[in-house]
Amino acid sequence: MHRPDETVRPVVQLVAARAASAPASLALASRDLTLTYAELDARAARVARQLDALGVGRGAVVGMCVERSVAWAVGALGILRANAAYLPIDPAQPPSRVAMMLRDAAVTVLLASPGTADGCAQHGCTVLVIDAQPSHAAATGATPAITATAGDLAYVIYTSGSTGRPKGVEITHGALANLVTWHQRVFGITPDDRSTQLSSPGFDAAGWEIWPYLAAGASVHLPDEATRVAPELLRDWLVTERISVSFAVTPIAERLLELPWPPGTALRLLLTGGDQLTRRPRAGLPFLLVNNYGPTETTVVATSGLVPPESGQTSPPTIGRPIANVEVHVLDDRLRPVPAGIPGELYVGGAGVARGYVNDVNATARSFIPNPFGRGRLYRTGDLVRVEPDGQLAFLGRVDDQIKIRGHRIEPGEICRAINTEPTVQESVVVARADGAAKTLVAYVVPRPGKTLTSSALVGHLRSRLPDSMIPSAFVQLDRLPLNASGKIDRAALPAPTDRNTIHDAGGLRSPVEARVACILAALLGLPDVALDENFFLLGGHSLLGAQVIARLRDAFGVDVSLRRLFDAPTVAGLAAEVERLIEAEVSALSDADVRRLLEEGPADRTQPQ
Repeated sequence: MHRPDETVRPVVQLVAARAASAPASLALASRDLTLTYAELDARAARVARQLDALGVGRGAVVGMCVERSVAWAVGALGILRANAAYLPIDPAQPPSRVAMMLRDAAVTVLLASPGTADGCAQHGCTVLVIDAQPSHAAATGATPAITATAGDLAYVIYTSGSTGRPKGVEITHGALANLVTWHQRVFGITPDDRSTQLSSPGFDAAGWEIWPYLAAGASVHLPDEATRVAPELLRDWLVTERISVSFAVTPIAERLLELPWPPGTALRLLLTGGDQLTRRPRAGLPFLLVNNYGPTETTVVATSGLVPPESGQTSPPTIGRPIANVEVHVLDDRLRPVPAGIPGELYVGGAGVARGYVNDVNATARSFIPNPFGRGRLYRTGDLVRVEPDGQLAFLGRVDDQIKIRGHRIEPGEICRAINTEPTVQESVVVARADGAAKTLVAYVVPRPGKTLTSSALVGHLRSRLPDSMIPSAFVQLDRLPLNASGKIDRAALPAPTDRNTIHDAGGLRSPVEARVACILAALLGLPDVALDENFFLLGGHSLLGAQVIARLRDAFGVDVSLRRLFDAPTVAGLAAEVERLIEAEVSALSDADVRRLLEEGPADRTQPQ
């Protein structure tokens, strides 16, 4: 095992030092709340005292079911101040999945925000409600001394599991400190920097967006939910808030590259990662683009590289070179190094490698192997890469069938296991297809004899077991799964989803407005049709298409549906109801003829631009 450097200072010590040296400096800011370093330190210390009073200490794992907020940083820092490790949980996760993670990690204390406390009560843990707002309630006792060492756990985070069981990745203080130190040095982070926190709470990048900056005395800023997923709104917010460094997942970053940026933009670095980057920045942008790669098991970032402006290159940008104290090896199936220019599987070693998986010795042994080239262990990424002539790594795809969509790493086995527990299903397989502009998940399902499959039943079944990012956009019914000569599923023989083979419900559209809305969504998603209650986001829609939905509804009906409404009611029925409500609200300003035209106009011809 890689021996931790006991001289490494955990991030919790670095943040405490900043609070002592610059207590009045801004630490965290959202639309509703700002905290100085002194206020952050005081609130985190109070959480640590509360945890200490509950018997939480070194080696314990504390769950944290808190929305993306200032309170998230307060809670995580408080857990680290108590010398425990935090387990971030996205509040949007299904309760059954949350229960599994808490049970697997032996969590007895769960931090919640006022908005998530009721849902957390069902899990049998002691629930501690945290609020970043000032509180006069005292937590008795002295604040625990910081005793965590480089080898102790800093956090545990769960990923999708290839066998159907999510895996809890154990990240140590030493690994996290290496990431933070590298980040600060390479990107020149100073107390003058203003950074962002955009990632969802259960994504490992959320911590990367916080710790390097708080440890340097910089400030971290959080936009509201609608802003963080809408590129135009996000661009305007970054400019207004004078943000100097920001991370955005690949699809959002690629859209930001296309937008115009005003003179005087403070942004100097746009960091990206989470999916394969397909485009380069154009010349003249006010910021540099840096592409980052790293599985959760290698502490967020394993390789990183500056992406030069486009200049006629046809190949995608690389994933750069290994970061400080990280080693990479490109090997064949017998663990032999392959020559430059030849594809091979990427193995990562060094300071960023995780301790292993929670309570899973066998999975740990399979994924973390002894390093045949030096000290410690190597993590087998399952990613196919090639070393370019300049030494950078070109990402080529997956060695196995693991899927990465819009920054989410997904194991099809976990989805299939959930699908196969639905009473009408005999067997299934899940693949990623890129038949249109975006990659989507498609499930191929064989029904049990005499059973009828419906999309609403399948989606409802999965939503109680999986996060939305893991629910397929389409379900294709087959009499049997195609097999190759070896008896394995022949994925190449799986048909593309069509109107004839895709599973739908019987419910039809009820009005001309619903028909027009369905037509708009179907055209944008590249689908034959969209049923009344099908979820735009579960069909493959995302924030980048959301703005186009709003624009096309405006063109079709002359009303402005808000982006927030799309998130709240992402179905044909919900959007049509909002369109009709807005039309009725404006009826006094329209003539009778205009009203009849808007309400009675039939579906647009899909062969024409929407």
